[in-house]
Formats: sequence, structure tokens, C-alpha cells
Amino acid sequence: MNQPTAMGDFLRKRRAALTPADVGLMDYGTRRVQGLRREEVAMLAGMSVTYYARLEQGQHVNASDTVIDALARALALTEVERKHLSDLSGIKRRNPKSSRNRPDHVRPGTKRLVDSMGSVPSVVLGKCTDVLAWNQAGHRLVASHLDFGAPDTPSRRPNMTRMLFLDDATRSLYPRWRSEAGRAVASLRLLSGRFADDTDLAAVVGELTLKSPEFATMWAEHPVENCMSGRKTLDHPQLGSLEVWFEVLTMPDDSGHRILTYAAEPGSEAAAALARLQRPPLALAPDLAGIGEAV
Repeated sequence: MNQPTAMGDFLRKRRAALTPADVGLMDYGTRRVQGLRREEVAMLAGMSVTYYARLEQGQHVNASDTVIDALARALALTEVERKHLSDLSGIKRRNPKSSRNRPDHVRPGTKRLVDSMGSVPSVVLGKCTDVLAWNQAGHRLVASHLDFGAPDTPSRRPNMTRMLFLDDATRSLYPRWRSEAGRAVASLRLLSGRFADDTDLAAVVGELTLKSPEFATMWAEHPVENCMSGRKTLDHPQLGSLEVWFEVLTMPDDSGHRILTYAAEPGSEAAAALARLQRPPLALAPDLAGIGEAV
């Protein structure tokens, strides 16, 4: 990905989202463009207009921490957005080997952990949002129409973001699809800054931009969000309507691997439905078609 271009795009989007009143400035007259002017951001950040303009034009890389902090204050960035801007600026040099196309693999220990969480639907995601592993309950909850063993083969791996935009069965799983899609794009933006040299991640973004006008529109807004927990509404083909909570557990290394887990309020109908996902494979058809009879 072109990081200087991405940084300039991010700065322009955040500048356009602010009004003078948002940052304590007086607004004089009609503005030709939406949001703050470049000179206003430069003044708030304590830098020259020329330098700031070059940042937006992608002519500066490796901006210092002082510059990033000043821009974060001027543009009222959240801590997540500030970290994203730091990633885009190139402060940390990436390992050149990271750009090589090497299949990602789940760590054996992570796989054992997920398998042991039989009562908790769990999915292991790579930095490109590929599914690296899942337990039976996780597979049956989010992708019962796919082969359980698909994550074991890199060329067959499902990709959660790709499925959300391009797979009809996955889209129908989320009655509040636009909200779910917006959250997914914001998370992918964060990953794209952290793993800027990863060609596989760039390929996912490129494919979705070409194949999904909805993704292209959302991506162009440059949303950034670290989606670690929250609530999802699911319309499951066998279990019906479910309200579940999700938690994302991030691995402490630099792999970008995360474990996505789902749970429901104890004693709720959703909790009872999730419990049914634990039934032994022999008691259920691969596509869960017989789950109603097994209950």
C-alpha cells in the first residue's frame, strides 16, 4: 500500500470532518471546502502551512512523534486514530520480509486453546482477516454453509471481510448489515496501517474495492476503529434471531492474529441456542440442517 498517499488521505478526511467551532476557532464567512482549512490545521498543530500541505500530498515520510502528537491534538484524534496516523507515517520501519507472500498459519497452542473452548464459539483470524482456525461452535455460528476444514488449506481459507461483502449467506446472517460492514472496514483500515507492507492484505483491499461498490465507498471515508468488543445481532439460518456479545483477544506477538469469541447472556434464549452448537458432529448434518430435530 502507498503509505504517504494513505496518510494524506487520512489527514484530509479528518480535516474535512471538523468545523472551526469543534476546535475553538471563529468561522468567518462562507467556505469553499468542507471542514477546516489547511492553514487552520497548521496553526493548531504549530507548523508551517507548507509543511502540513506536503504531509497531505505525501511528500514527507517518517514524521516524528512530536509532529504526530501535534496533528492528533489539532485534528482531535482518538487514541486509536493517533496510533493509526503513527503507523501511516512510517515511524516504525517494517521488516522487509513482511511483504513476502508466505501463507499464514495458526500457532498450535492457539489452535489447542480454541479447540478446548467447546462451549464458546471461537474463530482465529489472521492479519488479513483470513480464518486460520475455528472450533465446531464457531464454524456453525458464522459459516455453517462452508466446509469445516477449509481454514487448513491457505487457498481455500474463508476471509471474514470478503464474505461479509461478497457472500450472500454471510450477508444474510447480519440483519444490521451496514453497521457490521462499517465496523469491519474500520478494523481493516487499522490493520492496513499496522501491516502496511503486507501484499496479501493489500490484495484483499484491492479485490473488495473492485468487486464491491459498498466497500469502496466505505473505504474511501477512511474510518478507523479498534473493535475489541460489542454486541451483534445475528439471523442464523437454523437458530433464528440471536443477540450475542463478542470479544476479540489479540495475540501478544506481532503476528496480527486474533481470537474472535461469542457469548450470550446466561439463561437467555440466545445462550440456549449457542449451547446447541456444541452437539457432536455425528448428531448434526454438516450444514446444521437437522439441528431442530436434535434439540
